[in-house]
Order: sequence, then structure tokens, then C-alpha cells
Amino acid sequence: MAQASAVAADAAIEMESLDIPALRHDLSVPLVIDLDGTLVTTDTLHEALLLLIKRKWWQAWRVPAWTLKGRAVVKEKLAAIVTDDDVAGFPCNPALRTFAEREARFGRPIVLATAADHAIAEKVARRFPFICKVVSSDGRINMRGRAKADALTQLYPNGFVYAGDSFPDIHVWRHASAAVFAGASPRIVEKAREVTEIVASFPRRALGLKGIRRGLRLHQWAKNALVFIPLILGGKALDIGAWIFAFEAFLAFGLLASGAYLLNDLCDLADDRRHWSKKNRPLATGELPIVWSIGLIAACGAAAFGLAWIAGPASVILLALYLVVSLSYSFRLKREPIIDVFLLACLFTMRLALGVVVADVAFSPWLFVFSMFIFLSLSLAKRQTEITRMAAHGQERTPGRGYRAGDAPFVLATGIGAMMATILVMVIYLVEDAFPKGFYKHPDFLWGFAVVIFLWLARVWLLCHRGELDDDPVAFALKDRVSLLYAAAMGAIFVAAIW
Repeated sequence: MAQASAVAADAAIEMESLDIPALRHDLSVPLVIDLDGTLVTTDTLHEALLLLIKRKWWQAWRVPAWTLKGRAVVKEKLAAIVTDDDVAGFPCNPALRTFAEREARFGRPIVLATAADHAIAEKVARRFPFICKVVSSDGRINMRGRAKADALTQLYPNGFVYAGDSFPDIHVWRHASAAVFAGASPRIVEKAREVTEIVASFPRRALGLKGIRRGLRLHQWAKNALVFIPLILGGKALDIGAWIFAFEAFLAFGLLASGAYLLNDLCDLADDRRHWSKKNRPLATGELPIVWSIGLIAACGAAAFGLAWIAGPASVILLALYLVVSLSYSFRLKREPIIDVFLLACLFTMRLALGVVVADVAFSPWLFVFSMFIFLSLSLAKRQTEITRMAAHGQERTPGRGYRAGDAPFVLATGIGAMMATILVMVIYLVEDAFPKGFYKHPDFLWGFAVVIFLWLARVWLLCHRGELDDDPVAFALKDRVSLLYAAAMGAIFVAAIW
């Protein structure tokens, strides 16, 4: 007993130094940890369903039939698709993990008690070696709420400490010696305090507007400003009706693109969790639940096509085409080198096409060519940055992409070539189209466009070559003061050319 007390005292000192609370209970009292939302910050059932759709989509029709046999059967069937590699990628609560590891090191039994199927629970136990016993659903019993409380009470009549995060855990806490909270809801904390003592808390980040905004990537809506360019260059800058239609198109494209980003993140979930920067995305970290993301995708899609219908049938067709290309990119073609960046340039140019349709203006084909080259260059800069970071992290291939570390010289040369083609096409547009139209009172000012675009693209590629460019060139441009200064200069040049 004296030795156990000394070990417990040493554990308390070490944990306190790391701001991790130590349990005051005897080391014979086990620490029982829930899985979904507690030890891992995602829902393993939803993860399994997503994996089934990705890997064996032709079997998804069986899920409703499994549901009729009970939730435990659904979990058992879906668990078969989940591998050890999948479980290794599930995001965990690092503070709770460290806490459990320390308790196990000093002799306390750590038990995983979860409503997830035993096949997944056993894989989780292999990932976290400090777990010494598993209590889980087995195809007959759904180990949740009262069922879990009854099982743990029978196994540990002398008491146990339970770590959970949800309302069904209240039933377990009612029979526990103490509670460890690992969730995000203050209401659950209040309920838990009514039935037992909370001895430690490891709350995760609650889903809020910031998490939803990051998931929808609202900063990417800056790309949709392209729909206004045909209106301005087509001589309808003072047409209020044209501005209203263009704004509706802007919102529609933004909503559809945000939904597409979320869908892409769902498809790339496993790869993003292995990526050095994408692992911090809300879906990858578990901050944005899979169910929420699916609801947001449906809402964004419905709202986008509703707005497009108001703008006109042609807008609906263009948005549908964008969706088809975007889905082709997300599900397959983003893994094909060169094709992926070409499609990204096409997706950008479709924004210009939508602007032409809603503004009902004649638009120069040279500007469409210009759009293809400039966004091809920027897309290649993004890939070059990923390849450079990939090599820096000792990886031969980028997760979810078709590029290799040795492709860097080719991508660099192609991107620089696209940059120079961008400047050439801009000059051709000015000479062959902008000057002869007579729309500009002082067209000579437009030569400044070619200069500023060259300076900005050259800066992007210089920073890319140095490894200083953000993974996302759009996010970089919105934060970079020099880029914002170049944007202001282009606005001033345009105003000077007109007035």
C-alpha cells in the first residue's frame, strides 16, 4: 500500500507539472473511456458509413435493410469496412489520451467502453496500447446508455471513473464513482454534476460559426468576383439590373463551390488527416461532424440552384456543368497529374462564363484564354508548393494526388511557361480587342495591367520557389500586403482608363 501511495504521489506531481489532473481514487479503480466524441473526436459509425460509400458504394443499398434488424447489426456490418489504417487516422483528444497514458503508467486499468462495434473497438485498442480491456457492441447488444451502465456496474461493483461526452453518458455517470468530461456542451457538464463528481475535464472545441465558415471556405468566395468582370468590361457598370443578376450569380457560385469543397473534404478525409496542413481542416479534426457536413452540402446545393433559377435557365445549365466537372475532379481526376490543374483552370473560367450569361454582354474570347492561362499558372504554383513541402516532410508522393517529389522541375517549368503565356495573351487582348472597341477613353493606361499582372505572378512564383508560399494561393493573396497593393493598382488603372 505504501508503495502504491508513493507511485500515485509521483504520478500526481508529474501530471500537475503538465497541467493534467491526476485521479485521487485508488489505483484499483479503473478509468473507463468512451470512444466516439471522447477518445476520438469523430463518430466511428459515420466514418464507417462514409468508407462503405467510398469503397463499396454498390453495397450501400443494404444499409436500410440492416437498419430494420437493429442498430447493433448496422454497426457490425459497417465495422467490416474499417481497417487498422483507418482507425490510425481518426483524430483523438490529445489531452485525454495523455491523461489516460499517465494513469496506465502508474498502474490504473484503462477500459474502453463504447457503443461502437467490437471490430472497431479492438482496432482502437491496438492503436492505444494503454487500453487493457474492451466493452463494446457485438451485433446483438448496442452498448449505449443504460446498457453500458449495467455492463460496467456488473464488471466493476467496487466503482469506476467514467470519461464521456454526451447525454447517454449521464446514465453511466449515475453509477460511476466520478466523471471525466471530454465534450463541448456546458449543458452536459451541468447534468453530469447533478449525478456525480467531475474530477477532470478535457473539453474539445465546440462547433461554431468559425468552424462552419472554415469548413465552407468562405475566403474562397473571393474567386467568385470573376462573375462581375464581364459586366464591368462589357459596358454595363451602371446597369443596376445587371448588377443584381451578377450578385445572384456570385452567391449561387459561392454556395455551390462551398458545398463542393465540403464534398471534396469528405472524399479526401483520410488523405487530409495525413497532410501537414490539411489535417487542421474542421472535418479532418472532427470539429465539423460528418453529419453536419452532409447537411451543409445539401443546403448549399439547393440554395445555389434556387438562386441560379432566378437568374435564368442558362445560369442553371452553367452551374450544373460546374458541378459535373467539380465532382469529376473530386472523385477521380484530381489524382491525374496535369489534368487536375487544367480542370481547376476550367472551373475558374466558368465563373467568367456565368458572368457573361447573367450580364448579357458580348465578351472577348481572349479574356477566356487569359483566364485559363493565369489560373493554370496559379494551380501549378499550388501543386509546386505541395511538392516542395512533400519533399521537406520526407514523402515521395502527395497524399491523394498523382505527383511525385521528382516532378518539381517539370511543374516549375510548366507553371512559369503558363505565367508568360498569361502576359502574352493579355497583350494580344489589349491590341486586338480592348483598344479598337473605343470603350475606354484613355486605353493607354491599360498597358499597366500587363505590368502589374507580371509583377504579381512573378512574385507568386518566386515565393513558391523559395518555399514561402501558402498552400493556397488565394488565401495568400488575401493576406499578402503586396498582393493587395497590386490589386488596388489594377483598380486605379481601370478607373483611369475609363475616366
